[in-house]
Amino acid sequence: MTLTDSKFKLDIKQIQLDFPILSREVRNNRKLIYLDSAATSQKPQVVIDAQNNFYETINSGVHRGAYYLAELATDAHEHAREVIANFVNLKPNEIVFTKNATESLNLLSYSFLNATLKSKNDPTIDKRLILKPGDEILVTELEHHANLVPWQELCLKTGAVLKWIPITDEGVLDYSKIDSLINSRTKIVAISHMSNVLGSITDLDLISKASKSVGAFLFVDACQSVPHIPVDFHKLGADAIAWSGHKMLGPLGIGLLGATEELLEIMPPFISGGSMIETVTMSKSTFAKAPKKFEAGTPPAAEAVGLGAAVEYLQKIGMENVHNHERHLTKLMLDGLKEIKGVTIYGPVDDRDRGSTVSFALDGLHPHDVGQVLDDMGIAVRVGNHCARPIMDKLKVQSTTRASTYIYNDDSDIHALLEGIDEVFRFFGKK
Repeated sequence: MTLTDSKFKLDIKQIQLDFPILSREVRNNRKLIYLDSAATSQKPQVVIDAQNNFYETINSGVHRGAYYLAELATDAHEHAREVIANFVNLKPNEIVFTKNATESLNLLSYSFLNATLKSKNDPTIDKRLILKPGDEILVTELEHHANLVPWQELCLKTGAVLKWIPITDEGVLDYSKIDSLINSRTKIVAISHMSNVLGSITDLDLISKASKSVGAFLFVDACQSVPHIPVDFHKLGADAIAWSGHKMLGPLGIGLLGATEELLEIMPPFISGGSMIETVTMSKSTFAKAPKKFEAGTPPAAEAVGLGAAVEYLQKIGMENVHNHERHLTKLMLDGLKEIKGVTIYGPVDDRDRGSTVSFALDGLHPHDVGQVLDDMGIAVRVGNHCARPIMDKLKVQSTTRASTYIYNDDSDIHALLEGIDEVFRFFGKK
């Protein structure tokens, strides 16, 4: 495939040919205009082929059999781990495979719970993991439920107190009280890198410095950033990041937890059982080193191989090129929405310091009605609260319409959306 021309502009028409679903007619004899990549991305043929090839040629349980097929499967699984780790500048043993980012974040929260519970009988548990009543966990009003509810539950079970950084009316974090919000009582800061609703990008440098100054762990929900912008784990200043494979061209059913060796070493496991043990007797078990310690049971090997292929595909394109292309589309979308009377944009209204996810409302119209009319035109957008109810409460709305782009979108998709919005207004007699 030809990915870029001499000006480093992506050859989108060529890229679109790599995604079989984009050539299909989906509604009313129309080709799909897919603007919901913040929820899940479409899959290129190389990813579909990689996963199918695993099942067709080397399907077997990894890390178990000593026969040739099992060795090939294990090698493919671990090669995928290396490729994915390199993508975000981690070592392979710092990458844990999960089923999704939600499980990755729960792995973190339950490890702290398990450490707190075990500490009553085990003096070797690292004291940094033990939560006491009055300790604080800090999140933000930008969080997806996956990076909010697990910490609410952890507070309920340990007596820790949940605090949060508010957002401004412009849809960005209000850092004005950060010095008091991150204090000597703060044990965990769990924060999204990029909002899945507003596209806002967090100032992680500021948050990391404040967290480190009080000895708090920093965990980052990177679901919306890793697929769309260059991410270097060590430059984030985080102790752990969580993200999902299906948002970055990979298969459903596989997520990632990337963390420092030090953290993975001291954390107790979340799920226990086969494959994650070192020794087992009828009365006691000891655990293998990370990442195996956190990968109990049969792993998603075919999904890992598919995700490895997705990462290699993105690497060939170049994440700077991905980011620049999406920034162009975001500016085009924002500029166009501003020109349509009756449209309210939520979040940053220019393309700086934001991702390619844009939420908006049409005056007098429910987002579900907007989404349905657009769907009749073959335009797929997301409507609802986007698993981020606190943001909706802050905005004083029940839901929004959300459009999000990726490498397979081009200018014509944005123009179709803008024309579609005009048609929605006409359909409901608003123009």
